[in-house]
Amino acid sequence: MTRISCPVMTTRITDADSAAAVVRPGDHVGLSGFTGAGYPKAVPGALARQMAEAHDRGEEFRIGLWTGASTAPDADGALAAVDGVSSRLPYNSDPTLRRLINAGAVDYIDEHLSHSAQHMWFGFYGNLDVAVVEVTAILPGGVLVPSTSVGNNKTWLDRADRVILEVNHWQPRELEGFHDIYYGATLPPNRKPIQLTEPMQRIGEPYLHVDPHKVVAVVETNHPDRNSPFTAPDETSEAIAGHVLDFLRHEVAAGRMPPSLLPLQSGVGNVANAVLAGLDGSEFTDLVAFTEVVQDGMLDLLDSGTLRAASATSLGLSELGAKRFMANIEAYKGRILLRSEEISNHPELVRRLGVIAMNGMIEADIYGNVNSTHVMGSSIMNGIGGSGDFARNAFLSFFLTPSTAKGGAISTIVPMVSHVDHTEHDVHVVVTEHGLADLRGKSPRARAKQVIANCAHPLFRDALVSYTERAWQAHPHGRHTPHLLGEALSWHQRYLETGRM
Repeated sequence: MTRISCPVMTTRITDADSAAAVVRPGDHVGLSGFTGAGYPKAVPGALARQMAEAHDRGEEFRIGLWTGASTAPDADGALAAVDGVSSRLPYNSDPTLRRLINAGAVDYIDEHLSHSAQHMWFGFYGNLDVAVVEVTAILPGGVLVPSTSVGNNKTWLDRADRVILEVNHWQPRELEGFHDIYYGATLPPNRKPIQLTEPMQRIGEPYLHVDPHKVVAVVETNHPDRNSPFTAPDETSEAIAGHVLDFLRHEVAAGRMPPSLLPLQSGVGNVANAVLAGLDGSEFTDLVAFTEVVQDGMLDLLDSGTLRAASATSLGLSELGAKRFMANIEAYKGRILLRSEEISNHPELVRRLGVIAMNGMIEADIYGNVNSTHVMGSSIMNGIGGSGDFARNAFLSFFLTPSTAKGGAISTIVPMVSHVDHTEHDVHVVVTEHGLADLRGKSPRARAKQVIANCAHPLFRDALVSYTERAWQAHPHGRHTPHLLGEALSWHQRYLETGRM
């Protein structure tokens, strides 16, 4: 079956090098892709080669790069390796690009994912010159069957001056019908409520749309998604998962949520997958997810029947997970629904549905502030992604981490976080392998006691208790959230210099 049935588009079919030549130095370029799924596989590499050739001639060739979230080494990584990126938003996980960002060579705009599309419409980023979007098929009239992620593709296709489409034959043609693309969004002051009241409710259509006259090139590819592997749950992640499950049982028993829980959101990573694996062996059934990414752990829940259905914006599967998905794709149709990230992460919907948010972090402090993005306060790791969209608006917001890092040399529970992404007002429960701290309805001093006693590693508890007591004594007229600022900062500095307290 042909993947390109639009007569106009068939006249635009070309190779990746010719398509990449459409991009000019200084352009803003929007790529498809979210957590390594659905990103363009050929044009970024061809563009990187042309950038390298320009640099060899002594010419600067750099672009502003916008995406839905992270892509892959052959997209973000290839462009970063030739110094081809001048700015980047809204989320990145490529190590080469991360080094350039932290060296000050790339301007990084770390946005909430729910903001990136609307900020594009508001013009905060400037004009979008080119969109490069992977699709599964092109139908007549500029109707597009989306790929394994949606991300910001709708906005990139709407706003770009020029569009390059990659039709990836590796993506199963049966993906048609897996998507719900909402075209009803408007800007203030004309916004209307988004009429979604159930996680799997369809409010849009299965297709993306593009003006055929804007499409300057169509490139056919046959390449897999990034499909990053996940390690099996270890003792630490399983302990964290156990604490989360016990807490959910407590909430059900207290009548604060039904036995089938509330819609689940799970961040990307091995700890999140361990929590999902714990759910699969629990008494909880008939679950539903309203999240960003369907990982292997969520696929396991769907296969076992523990999870009834999942709404997301992307698949983020391992190689084995992707094979399993493709082998049973018809069984997942109607049970997995992929939306634009402006819907999957929309604060209105997260609040209305009462989502249970579970996200990782780098560190938390004794009062419940969370740093999920920066190492030692200055160096970006990946970005805030969608964690803020969910944490601030969730019915219940968990932040999860092992209690130590760097082989046990560094405590992830600290007096004061070196960078704040989620304030104490948005953090409900902090969890490590040692226990959890339920911070809801507690004063800062009560929060500090719980965080230290329940979450900190035993090797660091005495130092944290000493800090808290001395801070309390040092501020007789400022005991709401007392800090010894010099010592709080030196805590991080000592780690930087010695790797220990």
